[in-house]
Amino acid sequence: MDDLMWCIQYLKQINGINQDFHWSLKETFRALMNVTLPYDLSDEFYARQGKVLKQMNQEKGIVDVATLTPLYPKIYLVQKDITCLQVDAIVNACNEKMLGCFIPLHGCIDNAIHSFAGLEVRRDLMQIMEKQGQDEPVGQVKITKGYHLPAKFIFHTVGPQIHQKVTLKEKEELRQCYLSCLKKADKMGLKSLAFCSISTGVYHFPIQQASKIAIQTIDDYLKHHSSCLKQIIIDVFSKEDYDVYYQVIEKYFKGS
Repeated sequence: MDDLMWCIQYLKQINGINQDFHWSLKETFRALMNVTLPYDLSDEFYARQGKVLKQMNQEKGIVDVATLTPLYPKIYLVQKDITCLQVDAIVNACNEKMLGCFIPLHGCIDNAIHSFAGLEVRRDLMQIMEKQGQDEPVGQVKITKGYHLPAKFIFHTVGPQIHQKVTLKEKEELRQCYLSCLKKADKMGLKSLAFCSISTGVYHFPIQQASKIAIQTIDDYLKHHSSCLKQIIIDVFSKEDYDVYYQVIEKYFKGS
């Protein structure tokens, strides 16, 4: 039995699942990862999972951020799969439980990062959150290794959820997400950090406002700190998001 089939059978057994699925084998593997709580997975599973994810990540393609061109000094804007970036750290926008998305094959960034990094990430976060003893506050950051991603580390941060009109408190919370990640990256001596567009997906923070907060926070930080960071990448989901960020960046730096 090859590694992929072995992992599928193992995860089905761990989760008490008997039925087959209509998904492809790789989709089935990812879906089973999404629903698995890694309390006591075997060393053999982690070894075989690593081989499967290595192949899957290579098939998607690796993007070396050293090959990217900045829009402005240290500031980069790309529309790429963040799980493909070969970078010191990527930022994951997650919920307050910090354990990843449990909806099989969901399209959120939290699901993608956990799926292609491996169940070691959820295992580590379970330990972190058990020790913390409470949900993760908005605007802070927790760190795990990148494991099977090309990124060395994953920065997990909880952004504000918008239900009606954006408040000053929510704007400050979003600013703190970016600031916490920047400070942590410098504390770790990292050279490159890739942000997603925090809170602008299922948390409904209007991207026009969120992009301004992101760029202003990053620029203010670089101006007032002797930062180790040489590359700060904003990685957006869609062409529409890219256009918003591009216009905000152009207007901000030309006006500053």
